[in-house]
Amino acid sequence: MNLKVYLSGEIHTDWRQEIMTGAADLNVSFSSPVTDHAASDDCGVAIMGSEDQKFWHDHKGAKLNAMRTRKGIEDADIVVVRFGEKYKQWNAAFDAGYAAALGKSLIVLHGSDHQHALKEVDAAALAVAERPEQVVEMLRYILS
Repeated sequence: MNLKVYLSGEIHTDWRQEIMTGAADLNVSFSSPVTDHAASDDCGVAIMGSEDQKFWHDHKGAKLNAMRTRKGIEDADIVVVRFGEKYKQWNAAFDAGYAAALGKSLIVLHGSDHQHALKEVDAAALAVAERPEQVVEMLRYILS
């Protein structure tokens, strides 16, 4: 069995790399959004032309990124959504909701300090982890 795993959520730590490194011996292929913040924010205007107003600048980028995100989530067998410590990730919550609405297997990854704030997201998930290595062990279990 080959698993397709989409890694969504915060981009300020190396949690994705930890999971990919830990799962290197597993039959798993990973995909994710663009994690270079500036490249993600500016993709719309870089391709479709500049905008004078920040709203339209962001609008172009958000729609282009949404196409990439939808494709990644729709193609995935499992979606992992990480909520980081530093910033509120509204896009991560949206991705978790989209994955749940599609009936995707959802793993939510966050620290214990976010348990209350994310209780509804956690309730929609099939598993909740606090550390990337737990996600690796979940994938290992699923494949064994």
